[in-house]
Amino acid sequence: MKKVIRIPRDAELPLIGAIMFGIIDRGTNLLQIRPTSVCNLNCIFCSTDAGPFSKTRVNDYEVELSYLVDWFKEIAKFKEYNHLIAFIDSVGDPLTYPKIVDLVQALNDLKVENIAIETNGTLLSEELIDELKEVGLKQINLSLHALDKELAKKLSGTDFYRVEKILRMAKYVVEKNIELIITPVWIPKINDKEIEKIILFSKEINRNKKFPPLGIQKYQVHKYGRKVKGVKEIRWYYFYKKLEEWEKKFDYKVKIGPRDFKIFKWKPLPKPFKKGDKIKVEIKCNGWLKNEMIGEAKNRCISVLDVKAKKGDLVNVEIIRDKDNLYLAKPLRKKVEKAILMDYDKLF
Repeated sequence: MKKVIRIPRDAELPLIGAIMFGIIDRGTNLLQIRPTSVCNLNCIFCSTDAGPFSKTRVNDYEVELSYLVDWFKEIAKFKEYNHLIAFIDSVGDPLTYPKIVDLVQALNDLKVENIAIETNGTLLSEELIDELKEVGLKQINLSLHALDKELAKKLSGTDFYRVEKILRMAKYVVEKNIELIITPVWIPKINDKEIEKIILFSKEINRNKKFPPLGIQKYQVHKYGRKVKGVKEIRWYYFYKKLEEWEKKFDYKVKIGPRDFKIFKWKPLPKPFKKGDKIKVEIKCNGWLKNEMIGEAKNRCISVLDVKAKKGDLVNVEIIRDKDNLYLAKPLRKKVEKAILMDYDKLF
């Protein structure tokens, strides 16, 4: 079991810069909010190797509610836009966050344009859906990958997964007039027929007024993610070609993009570092991977790979990734395996 590292206000750990917790600004009107990295499933195709039985992730993270909200306020103030989208997602599942209802309430109090949550659905209940609706949740992205009971359980990597419950929750979300977007991962030769069943299920229950009700995702292979035996990752060209086939076959929109959700470029946060910069960071806590540490410099988190250090140490590093204010670094005079960088590139 992984250790959960709590991030309180007095940890002095910035909430910009790390991919596994905090807030991510990709230079649009949408802010990704990651209150936790904890997941209750062990999906066999998981790109982040999340869940209780992860073989590569040695720590999980959970951010103090008021600290997270204060950071959101400051970033929203900088963005100077009154219609931001707050998208609560995770490298795990956001519903594992103990104060998820309070988080939605706090964001709703800030008058954002839309509040959405991404979830595998296993922790949903009628009571929780009612609470989330009451405090202002407008959208749920539901990761549902098969309707067949045994295959759904196999894909989840758990014995407790019950797809019939997920389907019941999906229908209840629709009844509560919350926009429902079903987001299955298509794993070629594994759940092809199930994707078609999911398309028909979505057509049957769809009542969305603002957004497309279905968004099929591409199975991707990551060095530190889980790989489905016997399945090769296909090229994007063939992925989109298959989506077009399904759209024609079912006369239903399955190919979606940012415009469908009114996401557009908008005033990115300043980047204090760029690739190649040599800086000094103060180590704050252990990282996501073994021999990874998280440091701080200029109010940004810096994930330092392949380093042995302890809290409070000052380490000289070189920035090797700076995309979207998400920073990776290596200790000076050290090489980092190319495959590791490629893996992080996909996550970023």
